[in-house]
Amino acid sequence: MPNAVTPGCQFASDNTSPMCPASWAAVERANAGCESSYGNDPWTARACDLIRQMFEGHAEVFFVFNGTAANSLALAAMCQSYHAILCHEVAHVETDECGAPEFFSNGTKLLLLPGPGGRLTPDGITHAVERRRDIHYPKPRVVSVTQATELSTTYSIDELAAIGATCRRHGLRFHMDGARFANAVAALGVAPRQITRDVGVDVLCLGGTKNGMGVGEAVVFFDTALAEEFAYRCKQAGQLASKMRYLTAPWVGLLENGAWLENARHANAAAARLEAGLRSIPAVEVLGERHANAVFARLPDAVAEELRAKGWKFYNFIGSGGCRFMCSWATTDDDIDAILADTRIAAGG
Repeated sequence: MPNAVTPGCQFASDNTSPMCPASWAAVERANAGCESSYGNDPWTARACDLIRQMFEGHAEVFFVFNGTAANSLALAAMCQSYHAILCHEVAHVETDECGAPEFFSNGTKLLLLPGPGGRLTPDGITHAVERRRDIHYPKPRVVSVTQATELSTTYSIDELAAIGATCRRHGLRFHMDGARFANAVAALGVAPRQITRDVGVDVLCLGGTKNGMGVGEAVVFFDTALAEEFAYRCKQAGQLASKMRYLTAPWVGLLENGAWLENARHANAAAARLEAGLRSIPAVEVLGERHANAVFARLPDAVAEELRAKGWKFYNFIGSGGCRFMCSWATTDDDIDAILADTRIAAGG
């Protein structure tokens, strides 16, 4: 069996990548013998401690299988069914969760807001809160931001601090979808706490899968009161792993020696290399800003078709237009040079 991603699939998603060596090695160590089940094992305890160290303070930490569950259960913990969640119109919780946030919250409504580069603004949030306050309209309760965004941009410390202040002014909870949080930290060059607890984030859904793990995300409550009975939500939703060490050992591998940040820096640098190459091809238009590990570009239809005919895979329905080329910890310079060469040929030189 092959032990690495098929190169043609490389740019479809960072989910196509294999587990990184640090996570894989930790799973092998965790597999050496029997351990207590349902999270009562040393690997889970160690993973929780490492995440708390990452954010330099206490937090309640829970582990689930995927990002859909992480976001949906975290949002449900902050909402009643008559509440509303304010999120960007291209946020993953809106476009790619199949209604899971509404389902797990028993009907909480997502209210979609515009914003440049996939980012919410304090003025947009305030407008959404103040435009209607009557009992006939769902009551805004949570602001959800994505860091890094679905458009490969990031929120700065100041932008997040302004959103946090807006949340406090209007009595809103602050949720962060951090499926690619590591890429944001790498792009911004900041400490993790500076873009979470320091700016008022109440709960972070911390991505592991896209950062080099095989499966699993962490839900990190900085406001620990919100975590009350969250374990029951996880169990009811089928997210309590009986052999929890297989979800948590990879976190230990990622976090103990800094692989999480090294992986993110590599993915971002690969995207920067790809972006520079695409900009050198006259027929290709690179779209928007790129801070993280995805490049959006507009290709002539014939070029896109020829690339796909050669086996390259990439999406054109994610974001706000164009084709998305996603890089990961496993993307190599050879992968990038190969797709750039095929793009140049398809574009006529």
